[in-house]
Amino acid sequence: MIAAINVSVEANMKGVKHYFRDGTEHKGGTHKMPNGDLHSGKTHGKTSKRLYHFSELSKTAQSKARPKKKKK
Repeated sequence: MIAAINVSVEANMKGVKHYFRDGTEHKGGTHKMPNGDLHSGKTHGKTSKRLYHFSELSKTAQSKARPKKKKK
């Protein structure tokens, strides 16, 4: 089992959005792994997935994550 370091990421990264690899925005709890990666979920478990900042996403994922422009 991998041990996770629980930190208050929201306090340090307030306002910074996090995404799954496919560009879907993550809106739940997070935890930081010993290697510095951010994962979904308050604590590490079987369903935890790595989270990314917008700049770390592929171009395809960025286009999915980019807000849609409203037509007038």
